[in-house]
Amino acid sequence: MTSKVGYNIDLEKRLQGSVPKKGHTQAHPTLLSSTSSSDDPRDVLQGEDRAWFSHWKPFLAGLLLSLVVVQQFPRSEQPVICSPNASSVCPAASPIAPSVHADLLKQLEISYATEGFKINSFALLGGAVKIPTEMFDDMKVPGQDPRWDVFNQLHGYIDSHFIQVYRELRKTTINTYGLVYHWQGSNPDLKPLLLTAHQDVVPVEPLTVDTWLYPPFSGTWDGKWIWGRGSCDDKPGLIGSLTAIEKLLEKGFKPQRTIVLAFGIDEERGGIVGGTGIRDYLLSAYGPNAFALLIDEGGTLEAHSDGVIATPAVAEKGHFDLRMSISTPGGHSSVPPEHTSIGILAALIAELEANPFTPHLYRNEPYFTALQCQALVDPEMDDELRDLIGKARYSDKALADLEERLFRNPLSRALAGTTQATDIVHGGVKTNALPENAFAIVNHRIAGHSSVSTVKTHIAAVLLPIVKKFNLSLDAFGESLNGELSQKTSGHLKLSDAWGTALEPAPVTPWLKNPAYDLLAGTILNVVKTSARWNNPDIPVIVAPGTMTGNTGEFAYTAQCKCGRQYSFSDTRYYWNLTQNIFRYGHVSRFDKYNGAHTVNEAILADAFIDLIRFFTIVILNADESKIL
Repeated sequence: MTSKVGYNIDLEKRLQGSVPKKGHTQAHPTLLSSTSSSDDPRDVLQGEDRAWFSHWKPFLAGLLLSLVVVQQFPRSEQPVICSPNASSVCPAASPIAPSVHADLLKQLEISYATEGFKINSFALLGGAVKIPTEMFDDMKVPGQDPRWDVFNQLHGYIDSHFIQVYRELRKTTINTYGLVYHWQGSNPDLKPLLLTAHQDVVPVEPLTVDTWLYPPFSGTWDGKWIWGRGSCDDKPGLIGSLTAIEKLLEKGFKPQRTIVLAFGIDEERGGIVGGTGIRDYLLSAYGPNAFALLIDEGGTLEAHSDGVIATPAVAEKGHFDLRMSISTPGGHSSVPPEHTSIGILAALIAELEANPFTPHLYRNEPYFTALQCQALVDPEMDDELRDLIGKARYSDKALADLEERLFRNPLSRALAGTTQATDIVHGGVKTNALPENAFAIVNHRIAGHSSVSTVKTHIAAVLLPIVKKFNLSLDAFGESLNGELSQKTSGHLKLSDAWGTALEPAPVTPWLKNPAYDLLAGTILNVVKTSARWNNPDIPVIVAPGTMTGNTGEFAYTAQCKCGRQYSFSDTRYYWNLTQNIFRYGHVSRFDKYNGAHTVNEAILADAFIDLIRFFTIVILNADESKIL
């Protein structure tokens, strides 16, 4: 097993990389060698603080060692790209269409183009949207909360409307409502294809119901859009994949490669029942690394007048919620100390915000590749930026200049580095009583080149001067140390994982020289070029790797923030051991969503749903014929 920390576990180097000096420009990491320079966290300290830091350094050493012993998932390593040749960074894929099943696909394409099929498909999705499978954060496990009962209605709907699926596929229920369908292939030597989606939707805020153009669970098709909660996230994935399987069964298709469908039930609150249960079942029934590839919701299409960019997400940022809890003596507010717990907490927050994580572009990460691909086809990109992106492939100066330009944009900074945001603050119970306890929760989205342990080390190093300033005792992530500068401390600071839900960045799916990525890319090209929506077989199409930023409601890849709204921290977080080829891709453009998802007036363009069915059909047929997966 390879540590997610990734680098040599050398304490001095790790501490030196924790906190960049304020106002100091860090030497640029090009990844062209095995080492990169970084700044000493002691540079944020002045005078006697340096000696004090040395006093605390053994504590940081113990903290670091306690953090890195956690075993991590192996990460795929991409080759470092340093070439003036753009095609080496953004290799052109070729459309892939089934040959053995060419006649079958032709028949299906004719069927999919009929008004009867379209209207029936719109009704199928609309019918699923009508069933309010809302997922609330406080729901107990199935069987202990009546709010789960609505899932029975959805299951009955699926069974009655997908007759061939019901008859021919083996269905397994997981934790009562999770669904796994198994379609046995004739060749056991071929690894199965795994398609995943989720049945649940985010709740509708009752106060917003009157602002919807159509009722949120109406499933209305108005002739152009299909309306309702879940029409974008993620009932198109659920109903689209089932529709493709149903039509293939109706045509008598018998796969060589086994196909597995897995539909979670609580993805919108983290998959704690559905995602974990499906993971355990699939690992037990199929084994580790048993699947050729996995496709879940995620990346999107971006259509321009002169081309289309598709971005299946091959990476997903990690997650860590820091809880900073301050305890100080209470008393009457008429005789206050110089600093209350709330005042100390404010100083801690300010210090964190004054020392953010420094974003960087790395040539071997998907964001850099996506920039190269965008520069090839995006007619709206200005020439100066296009030239800078090209030169950054081989010039460190150009790479640094590109960073300076891109990182003026908050979204670009978020894609290239670890972010932090103080989202919750609480303290005090009465205006005439000193607050004995106060806490803040700071959300972190962890860059793919970083780790939870790196974030914790950074936090501890940044906050140590404030701990000393206010003469606090400290418990940092389980490592305790009483303040030694005074016999009596002024209070106690505890740093912890707020919810116990820390998540490392996902292993990166290789996108260079990877047959699974090539098959997906070729399928996307074929679906776009043969789509009646584009009506242009010669339209330029680029497929570039994308990154999920982590439960922010944003998925993005571009230099100028023409980004599609997507939803991260999908159930794939539980599926890392099922396959090395995890792709988060929904084949729907942001323009195909009336107002995005998780908000009022959620709706999907009806014709886009037909193309999604086409995508599932063609990827199944292409995977069935592939001999290299």
